Amino acid sequence: MNPVRGLETTGLTKSFGGVRAVDGASVAFQHGKVNALIGPNGSGKTTFFNCVTGMIRPDSGTASYQGEDITRKPPHRIARLGIGRSFQLCRIFPRMTALENLLVAVRPRTLLAQLASARQRADVDRARELLTRVGIDHLADTEARDLSYGQQKLLELAGVLMAEPETIMLDEPAGGVNPALIDRISDLVRALNAEGKTFLIVEHNMDLVMSLSDHVVVFDRGRPIAAGTPDEVRDDPRVLEAYLGS
Repeated sequence: MNPVRGLETTGLTKSFGGVRAVDGASVAFQHGKVNALIGPNGSGKTTFFNCVTGMIRPDSGTASYQGEDITRKPPHRIARLGIGRSFQLCRIFPRMTALENLLVAVRPRTLLAQLASARQRADVDRARELLTRVGIDHLADTEARDLSYGQQKLLELAGVLMAEPETIMLDEPAGGVNPALIDRISDLVRALNAEGKTFLIVEHNMDLVMSLSDHVVVFDRGRPIAAGTPDEVRDDPRVLEAYLGS
């Protein structure tokens, strides 16, 4: 039996003015594994994320998920295929409670329709279960703006999980988060991966990347320059040059 094909790109390119942020990137991530996408600042990682999740359209090239072309699909269509994502800066509703934020995440419709439909008992029960799982159930009735930044990151992850995605893309989950919450996020990723979730993580925290990942892809100047296990990538001279210079 052939392995399930996960997220793949071929020749993906995106420019902003005269700057080519993603430059003909051809990448295959391992389905069922924890994948990391790393690289120096400005190497195109977040732009790549935005291209494959429909947030921006690439200029050329293709992206596919489980063999289906998703290059021109809008974000909500890509989400329905089983891809969920977080953002470098948390996207939450600051004046809603933690519980309400998860209920809004249940269905991608107008805000009032989301809130009305999400009052169903099953949705509320699931939202409370996820708040418990990420460790902020005691903050269910607290407005999101009153949570710490790390707690907001956990809330955003719980919101992603509400849609039951098969593949979860996290953009700098450890950024601005204290070590205790980084450990919690790491434990959650491991547990969810053991349950069958695929992860693709953009992250600057190399200790986290090397301890958590099965497969690492390294970007430099908008294109992949190396890929392999954490040990293989750590010892690759091309990676050292990208980070430290010639």
